[in-house]
Amino acid sequence: MRRREFIALLSAMGVSRFVEVMPAEAQQPSRMARVETTMNEVKHRIVEANGIRMHLAEQGTGPLVVLCHGFPESWYSWRHQLGALAEAGFHVVAPDMRGYGQTDRPEEIENYTLLHLVGDMVGLLDTLDAESAVIIGHDWGAPVAWHAALMRPDRFRGVVGLSVPFRPRGQARPTTMMPQNDDAIFYQLYFQNPGVAEAEFERDPRMTVRALLYSASGDAPRREDRASAENIGMVPRQGGFLTRVLNPAVLPPWLTEADIDFYAGEFARTGFRGGLNWYRNIDRNWEILAPFAGARVTIPALYMAGDRDLVVSFRGMDQLIPNLAKFVPQLRKTIMLPGCGHWTQQERADEVNAAMIEFLRSL
Repeated sequence: MRRREFIALLSAMGVSRFVEVMPAEAQQPSRMARVETTMNEVKHRIVEANGIRMHLAEQGTGPLVVLCHGFPESWYSWRHQLGALAEAGFHVVAPDMRGYGQTDRPEEIENYTLLHLVGDMVGLLDTLDAESAVIIGHDWGAPVAWHAALMRPDRFRGVVGLSVPFRPRGQARPTTMMPQNDDAIFYQLYFQNPGVAEAEFERDPRMTVRALLYSASGDAPRREDRASAENIGMVPRQGGFLTRVLNPAVLPPWLTEADIDFYAGEFARTGFRGGLNWYRNIDRNWEILAPFAGARVTIPALYMAGDRDLVVSFRGMDQLIPNLAKFVPQLRKTIMLPGCGHWTQQERADEVNAAMIEFLRSL
C-alpha cells in the first residue's frame, strides 16, 4: 500500500515518470530498498538508516548537504533549496524525518529522542558512504542539526540553524519552565498528552496545515494578546490549539493550494502522532543529554530567522540570540530577515538560498 500511495502523491505533484529500480522483494526491512523518480531532477528513494526505512529527496552531486525539516512538514519544505544548492555544486538530501511522510513511524514515544534523531542522520551518512556533511535544520530540525554538530563534529563539518538557535542544556526539566496559567498552557505542554492534539489536528488535516502555515508566517496579522512574550504560543485550556490560528481566504504568495494539498495528503495518510512524539521527549532529551551540559558547538555555523517568527519572541530568546556565539564560537553570522515569519526557507527562499550557498562555499 505504501508504494501505491507514494505513486499517487507523486502523480498529484505532476510527476510524469516513475521508475522502480529494485524488485518489490528488495523492500524488506533487512535490506536497503530504492525507489527513484524523476521530478525536475529531484530523485526519490527509500534507504535504511539507523534501523528504520527513510524516504529521501535528493538532487545534485558534490559535497553532501543534509536538510532536516520540522513540524508539521516533510522533505517538501525544502523544495526551493534542493535545486538551488544542487546547481551551486552540492549533493543535497532532504529526508522525511523519523515519524513523517514515507519514513518509518515507530510506535513507541521513547523512540523519538534527540539521540535517535541524530543517530538517524549519522546513519544516513553511513548509508550514503559519506565521511562528512553539512547539516541544516529548520524548526525541530534545527535542534537535530545543532546536536548532530555538538555530538559528532567528526561527521558534520558545518551547521545551519533556521528559526531555532542552539539552546544550551538548562538546569531544570524544560516542561517545568514552560508557562501556564488558569486559562492557557504553552503549546508544547498541550502536545504532551498522547491523543489530544492528534484528535484535534486530524479532524481536518488540510485545514490544520493551511491554518498553521499561514498563522505562523510573517503575513499573518499579530493579535494584540500575542504582543507580550507571556502570551506567545499559549493554547486555551478550553477550545484547543486551532482556536488561536487563522485560516485565510487567500494564501500569501510564497504558499500555494498545491503546497497545502501535498502536506495535507501526507498527514491525512500518516496522522500527526510521529511529529508530536518529538515534543513528548523534551524532558527525556534533557535527561539523556546531561553528559553534554556546558558543551559548545565547535564547528562553523550560521543562524537565520525571521524577525516576525514567534520563536524569536519566546522567553529568553532576547538574551540567547544576541549571545549565541558564546555557545557556538564559530558562528559566522546571525541573519534576521525582515518581515519573515516562522517558515524561513519557504517564505524567503531566495535570501535563504543565497546565505546558505555563501556559507557552504566558505567551508
